[in-house]
Parts: sequence; C-alpha cells; structure tokens
Amino acid sequence: MENSGTRSAAARNASTARARWICDVAIVAAALILVVTWSADSRAAGIGEPAPAFALPTASGETLALSRFAGKIVYVDFWASWCGPCRQSFPFMNELQQRYGPQGLAIVAINVDKKRADADRFLAQYPASFSIVFDPAGNAPAAYAIPGMPTSYLIDARGNIVHVESGFLDEHRGDLEALIRAQLGR
Repeated sequence: MENSGTRSAAARNASTARARWICDVAIVAAALILVVTWSADSRAAGIGEPAPAFALPTASGETLALSRFAGKIVYVDFWASWCGPCRQSFPFMNELQQRYGPQGLAIVAINVDKKRADADRFLAQYPASFSIVFDPAGNAPAAYAIPGMPTSYLIDARGNIVHVESGFLDEHRGDLEALIRAQLGR
C-alpha cells in the first residue's frame, strides 16, 4: 500500500509540475505577444507610410478631417500652449501658409492641451492664419506616436508622410521650404 501511495503522490507532483510549466510557458508567450504588439503600435508614424487619419473639432465646432485635403500637400503640426518652440513655429507656419497656401499647401495644427482655455490664451498671443483643431483626448498624437512637442509631418498628395520634424529649429526652415516646394512641383 505504501508503494502505491508513493506513486500516487509522485504522479500528483509530476502533474502539478507539468501544469506549472504549461502555465509559465503561457505567461511568457502572452508577455511576448504584448511586447511585440506594444512596440508595433507605439512606433512613430514614419517617412513613406500613410499618414494616420484624424477628424477633430475646430474652434467653431466644425469637424476637420485629414481626408478633406486629399490630393493636397499637408503640413500637420502637433503643439501645446506650454511648448516653448511652438512660439517660434507659429509665425513660421503663418509665413508658409501665406507663401504656399495659394499653391496648394494646407497647414493643420493639432492642439493637445487638456484645457481649451490654455490653447485659447496661446492663440491670442500667437494667432494662426492656418487651420487649428483640438484633441484634448490625445487620440491623434497617439496614432502618430509623436516623440515630443512640437512634432510636424509633411504629407504628400497621396497621403504619405515625406518628412518628420521633431522640435523646431530655425536652421531647418530652408530645408523644409525646399521640401514643400518640391512637393508642390515648384
């Protein structure tokens, strides 16, 4: 009897060990799937890829969708009221709008402030002659996986990203204008 009890305990221990091993393998597999999925989803939108779609409200409450600009060159800029470089980029984007808007460039600046009043105060100091939309939920920045503020994307007439700029540097203005002119066919 003692012998069959020992075998029964050994069988239970082996069965428990096998169940633990299967559980451990399942946990590792699930973790691996999460890591691969997270890294694929968190990758910033890159050059040559389609620009992620968005449809966001303007100050008047109208919804402005990226698809509205199909066939045009679009400069999408992510900004916030607390962003120091945004104070420099807004006058530059006004210049771009004035210079290249009549030739087909559309500029859409996406505000990510949680409080609309913060964005309104910024806009009172730095008015925009281009489209402004608001995304306090942060869906568009998540879709683009922006690395910081400001981040801008130049999108070609086919809807693909042709240039990404993180931050704003005066010394890059000429290069960006050359890219815009090339996209506009000038």
